[in-house]
Amino acid sequence: MTQISHSSHTLFLLCLYFFSFIEACNGGFTVEIIHRDSPKSPFYRPTETQLQRVAKAVHRSIRRANHFNHTFVSKNTAESDVTPDIGDYVMSYSVGTPEFQVFGIVDTGSDIVWMQCQPCKTCYDQTTPIFNPSKSTTYETLPCSSTSCKSVSDNSCYSHKKKNCEYSIFYEDGRYSQGDLGLETLTLGSTIGSSVKFPRTVIGCGRNNSFSSEEKSSGIVGLGQGSLSLISQLSSSVGGKFSYCLAPIDNIASKLSFGDAAVVSGNGTVSTPMTYHGHYYLTLEALSVGKNRIKFGKSNGEGNIIIDSGTTLTLLPDDVYSKLESAVAHEVKLKRVKDPWKQLSLCYKGAFHELHAPVITLHFSGDADVKLTVDNSFIDSGDEVVCFAFMASKTFSIFGNFAQKNMLVGYDLQKKTVSFKPTDCVRQ
Repeated sequence: MTQISHSSHTLFLLCLYFFSFIEACNGGFTVEIIHRDSPKSPFYRPTETQLQRVAKAVHRSIRRANHFNHTFVSKNTAESDVTPDIGDYVMSYSVGTPEFQVFGIVDTGSDIVWMQCQPCKTCYDQTTPIFNPSKSTTYETLPCSSTSCKSVSDNSCYSHKKKNCEYSIFYEDGRYSQGDLGLETLTLGSTIGSSVKFPRTVIGCGRNNSFSSEEKSSGIVGLGQGSLSLISQLSSSVGGKFSYCLAPIDNIASKLSFGDAAVVSGNGTVSTPMTYHGHYYLTLEALSVGKNRIKFGKSNGEGNIIIDSGTTLTLLPDDVYSKLESAVAHEVKLKRVKDPWKQLSLCYKGAFHELHAPVITLHFSGDADVKLTVDNSFIDSGDEVVCFAFMASKTFSIFGNFAQKNMLVGYDLQKKTVSFKPTDCVRQ
């Protein structure tokens, strides 16, 4: 079997397979992503209250931070992280021929395009049908000798007399995922009404999976910098560029753009250096509330805070959080109340429109100041209780997606920068 490399995703091949989608070849393309609590989401539960949804978001943020801290990946087979139940934004796409719809968590903390596949030894209950590669005319199992398999494995398949490229992922909490890698046609919808096909995309097929959460996506769309992530596989077509614009309201679709369509520029744009080692890291130098400047801590050049699409809240070191909370609380005049979820420490009684909170400025390296308004810093429980959407963490510092709403956030993997521009993501 011919070896497969990621170079197959050239701009020529993209145009060859999809003449009608001119903008994908010349100007990039944009797809819709939806919040998991949107009525369009397969996870949507109409009987849930806003209070319950926020409680789950808080819980997911804690679980995700803990997951970052405890992940262990087997070094004997193809490596990539799989977290199908932790994430906030979902993208609908299709795999195979004929096309089979998959709902994948959009995850900057994952390095693979992954889904459960039939036949499955142990599969968790997902909300949508499970993909069966045997029913697709374009699916091809990836051999151990392929370049893609070798690029993510420290182990020679031949020493274990294996024919197909397999992966095994184990976590310290006892969860696991095992399966194989294959080649398949990936079809993405576009906001201009057309679709764009990416043939021979490497996907992970999970056939033995142990996860315990009740809410499961059917897949993951990894946007990390690992060789099997979507952005890495499409790099020759999109130039290593992607961006997102997260709408401030969950029932309105957000946007995920690739290539030239992902370039963030114009008035108000700031850019900061980015590094990648398992996650995208930025260097946060300080936070300000008015004239009160709170130093964040030193960085060794590798960054000191993760920017993440899958964590709702923003997590900060204990000492930094304590100073920030004190500065914010000094400016807010509403009555303080206890957190309904017993997780957040700064909450107030009152409707959201009654809250007058100070602007928080994040000072990233490269003179990149990002301002957070009340809509980025406080979350509405829907029960006349509003809470600060930050929390203390003893593990990782994370710049969460709630604080990134109503911003164009652009990643340029070639320039190694992340850019921010305040905008109206509803009209974007």
